[in-house]
Amino acid sequence: MTQRRTGTSSLIKLLGHWHQPLPRTPVYRQLADGLRLLILDGRLSLDSRLPGERELASALGISRTTVAAALAQLRDEGYLLSRQGSGSVTMLPENSRSVSPLPGMAPVLDLSTAALPAGPEIHQAYSSALLALPEHLTSSGYNQHGLPELREVIARGYAARGLPTTADQIMLVNGAVSGLGLILRLLTGPGDRVVIDHPTYPMALEAIKGASCRPVSVSLPEHGWDTDGLAATIAQTSPRLAYLIADFHNPTGRCMDAATRATVVDIAARSRTALVVDETMVDLWFDAPPPPPLAAFDDTDSVITLGSAGKSFWGGLRLGWIRASTRTIASLIQVRNSLDLGTPILEQLAAIHLFKEAESFLPQRREMLRQNLRACSEAIHELFPDWRITSKPQGGFSLWIELPKPLATMFAVSAESEGIRIGAGPRFGTEGAFERYLRMPYTLEPAQMRNALERLQPGWQYLAQTRNHSSRGMLV
Repeated sequence: MTQRRTGTSSLIKLLGHWHQPLPRTPVYRQLADGLRLLILDGRLSLDSRLPGERELASALGISRTTVAAALAQLRDEGYLLSRQGSGSVTMLPENSRSVSPLPGMAPVLDLSTAALPAGPEIHQAYSSALLALPEHLTSSGYNQHGLPELREVIARGYAARGLPTTADQIMLVNGAVSGLGLILRLLTGPGDRVVIDHPTYPMALEAIKGASCRPVSVSLPEHGWDTDGLAATIAQTSPRLAYLIADFHNPTGRCMDAATRATVVDIAARSRTALVVDETMVDLWFDAPPPPPLAAFDDTDSVITLGSAGKSFWGGLRLGWIRASTRTIASLIQVRNSLDLGTPILEQLAAIHLFKEAESFLPQRREMLRQNLRACSEAIHELFPDWRITSKPQGGFSLWIELPKPLATMFAVSAESEGIRIGAGPRFGTEGAFERYLRMPYTLEPAQMRNALERLQPGWQYLAQTRNHSSRGMLV
């Protein structure tokens, strides 16, 4: 298999502010920690070949001996495989169920993932699905469109939100990211540009890059969306499609208002740019449900909508869907022939049960998240007074936090040493952006979340104080 080579300039951008004047941490350890973090959070792809020691040392402005020591540490830990003449290739340790950067560490508490555990309704749904399964066992089980009953249920949900939809306009897929990959395979080719919000969902970024497309970012302003910037970017770059998250945006939690939705759809229509809208968070509102889907503002039925059961119900239920015109759905089914043979029947049957029972548990889930948000925000204000929560989320799972200094990567490395994995801002952007930001989910119950934040506090204080002393020294 041909290995990907990570370019030196790309690696430097990914590393960000990896080197800080920390007297207790040698430079080689800081570099090893920075590279390990990139591997663990997926920004540095597995089976990627790193630049050579001499080249990397020159680009980083450190000695080759320091680089060699950092790579040797990662080899010893199982994160690199090196062969004479072939360089160093990224990998994960064989025992990676709870990967820790240091031997003897406690299992990692993962705050880099914004998701909830399964509730009792999931067990009930699978029990119901098993009872309904026998009538489907006489078929082959291959269905690239999806079960008609589930497609009908999803279509009725769109109609109730102001978007008339038929079952033929719904296609079941194995999660929203899988759906995005399928759409990219249909509509784009290598080198094509894809417009994105900036910041955006990391897995979507990976899907875009995995399709050999180039993400083109439109920065989110302090509030709302920059529709003028979106129009200018589309006019200047001629992208094949735009991927946007309008409902409780990941990671910022904001929700696009109806007027902006109409404007965005108009921009896409006038520029003939395919618009893909990710609605995976749509059910997780706090005060009021979001406006109608963007596709409801589209007279030509050209907007493609992604949905998922992962956030509303449970991440382990690997089921999503695409809502589009019947013509687009037919084309997607043809493309799917080369990828998989459909979505598992049992998961679809469980989803039917969950959709029918959703109003018996979703209100409680929303209230729980609202209380978690309040408790998490209060704890952050108390324990990290120099952090700024950029806005109060209107729904979803996470806070987008601005740090006083560009220390996100180094703080994430520090958190790993405490057995806590956090989402450093650069995961959510391109070209090493967002070193001043963190995504902090509020999916843990309040006491557990506060305990995690208390464990993180000393590392942040040490890092911030060390940076302050260094800055004053440089001014002298």
